[in-house]
Amino acid sequence: MDVFFREWERRAPGESRDIGRARALAGALGVLAPDAPVLTVVGSKGKGTAATYASAFLAAAGLRVCTVTSPGLRTDRDRIRINGQAVSEEELAILAAALEEGIGTLPPPSDGYLSPSGLFLLAGVLHAGRASADALVLEAGMGGRSDEVALFPPDVAAITPVFLEHAGVLGDTEAEIAQEKFGVAGPGTIVLSAPQSAPVTEVLRGADVVGPGGAALPDDLLPAGLGRAAAELGVAAARRMPGVTEPPAEALREVLASIVLPGRTSRHDVPGSATRLLIDSAIDRTGVAAALAAARKTWGTIDHAVVCLPDHKDVDGAIAELGALPVTFIRLPLPHLRFTRPLPPGWDVVGSSAITPESLATLGHRVVVLGTGYFTGHVLDVIDADTERLFVTSAARRPSGSGA
Repeated sequence: MDVFFREWERRAPGESRDIGRARALAGALGVLAPDAPVLTVVGSKGKGTAATYASAFLAAAGLRVCTVTSPGLRTDRDRIRINGQAVSEEELAILAAALEEGIGTLPPPSDGYLSPSGLFLLAGVLHAGRASADALVLEAGMGGRSDEVALFPPDVAAITPVFLEHAGVLGDTEAEIAQEKFGVAGPGTIVLSAPQSAPVTEVLRGADVVGPGGAALPDDLLPAGLGRAAAELGVAAARRMPGVTEPPAEALREVLASIVLPGRTSRHDVPGSATRLLIDSAIDRTGVAAALAAARKTWGTIDHAVVCLPDHKDVDGAIAELGALPVTFIRLPLPHLRFTRPLPPGWDVVGSSAITPESLATLGHRVVVLGTGYFTGHVLDVIDADTERLFVTSAARRPSGSGA
């Protein structure tokens, strides 16, 4: 399984992902021209929610959908799904072997590396073909034009809210970052966008904006809070996919009502304790404020917050929103992330290994967990949360041997 991370772990300082080499590998794998139509999700926030709702809509319409997201929730199997179900260990191992063989046909790396997110993307597209998927939903790892998703020009592109992230990497302004995201679209791509700031809206001229109510769905089938806009965007984008017909209302309700979004304002019990967690992958002030508001609406009060935000996220905004709450701040032992920003003197600072069911249970009965997707996935793993299936189709509900 180290094939996904080998070149990234061996990269030299200053090296970046090698999209040209990824293209060569896609050619070696025979996946540069997928048989199924492609819906690609890019943006700064809400990509996973948009991808999940788009996939669920397509599945409700009777299609077999392969979804590739980044990062995984608990394990790397979570990155590749068929109709919401994560691939098995055996399936992922078979895909890893195919990548290994394909990489063996390429010249050695020189000025860049094959990125983990790009390799999982190629594995997902390969799996889609082998599983006879009718549609592909791809979530960009980072960026758009410079991301491996650009190897697969989409039929439909969905752009979630764009804000200033990865400054100096994707661009120095919101407009430059939006241009990078927009670059994933090809000449024939239908582009839909969530409502954006004025600078981003100017860049995305020509995109169809999906505002509140744009998915034409009942409120009870959409998530609360900031995820609603992304969910509506995902459904609206799925409707524009080639050959897709509107699912029967009952089938659509059944599938959308079954959606779970671990790590997106999701609630979980800590095993063996009375502690309840609200886990959200909030990385800026707006997201932190929304997660805290959701927790207070549910519980009335918050006993503690566990937070993990590297330097390139909105640490200052999170500090402002967390105020006087007791906080445990987590620093991850990952060389590509920096945790040097000044923190309030009253905060506890620990490593990720200190997060256990037992330690979480000492923080109170109502604990909010906030941070990057990698970190919230780590906490989901610690508490053994169920992330195997994100939604359930009618076919999956039928008992085996029913003949249907």
